Amino acid sequence: MNKLFKLFVLTVTLMMASVIASAQTAQTPPAQPPQPTIAPSPSLVKNGKCYEIRTYIAAPGKLEELHARFRNHTMKLFKKHGMEVVGFWGPTDKEKGSENTLVYVMAFPSREARNKAWQAFAADPEWQKARAESEKNGKLTDKVESVILGATDYSPIK
Repeated sequence: MNKLFKLFVLTVTLMMASVIASAQTAQTPPAQPPQPTIAPSPSLVKNGKCYEIRTYIAAPGKLEELHARFRNHTMKLFKKHGMEVVGFWGPTDKEKGSENTLVYVMAFPSREARNKAWQAFAADPEWQKARAESEKNGKLTDKVESVILGATDYSPIK
């Protein structure tokens, strides 16, 4: 009976330690977001331009306000920070997001240049003011996705 009791106490103690450790791990935010693992295909151009596809999912009813912010503020700030816009698009089919989706492509001389440009853009007081004013009645986006691309060696655009 004594061995059974000791086994029970040991089991409960281990379970509690596991729960406490899980709770502490879940509450501790990472110091920095994880860096992407860069593993380009051999078919990608080495030291070529860096392209970025950005997809914005607008908050309900906010797509036109998002378009207005790009049209009236963001485009000028992109130019100010040397950010090359290739183009903007929106889906034409409702089932594919025509009511809430904006997609655009940017081009940069390199991934490092991209990172520096976005940092400067985000720190720009003009951007911070435009963003705050455009979001005074709620945020304009529910989700923003970004994919960094390199041109293939057979791409007509490099």
